[in-house]
Amino acid sequence: MEDFLKELPKLAKEKEQESKKYFQKLKKRTPKNLDLIMQDLHTEEFEKTDCLTCGNCCKTTSPIFTIKDIERISKHFRMKVLDFTNQYLKRDEDDFYVLQTAPCSFLDLEDNMCTIYDVRPKACSEYPHTDRRKFIQITNLTIKNTEICPAAYNIVEALKKKLPI
Repeated sequence: MEDFLKELPKLAKEKEQESKKYFQKLKKRTPKNLDLIMQDLHTEEFEKTDCLTCGNCCKTTSPIFTIKDIERISKHFRMKVLDFTNQYLKRDEDDFYVLQTAPCSFLDLEDNMCTIYDVRPKACSEYPHTDRRKFIQITNLTIKNTEICPAAYNIVEALKKKLPI
């Protein structure tokens, strides 16, 4: 896994233009069953992918924290929302709440376990978003995620084979 993670950004960059063109064509003629296909590919990939052997998303990027996420996690820590926000979060260039630091403050680096798994942000529980409804709306995000998440990379490559354009 470590070797693949080192190669992943390069592999994803090499496929980036191909993937962008693929998704542009797919948007013009989106199959009605695309979401079902994506859910199947996602399920197949995660039957053989263990996120705990990787943790790259938690080590390199930050999820967006919604107000609901912040309230839930603050309550978990028995902290005031403002105190939690000041200690862990900042606003990014799009004015979203994100973590101040990477790796994630809540990642146990010894075993890649999330210390707030039961109350983690919605964006974390849905990552890499390859099985969500209206998938066609997040293809740019998915292409970005292929540089970070081996599963996202494999799912996109599997989609290109399953639905050649």
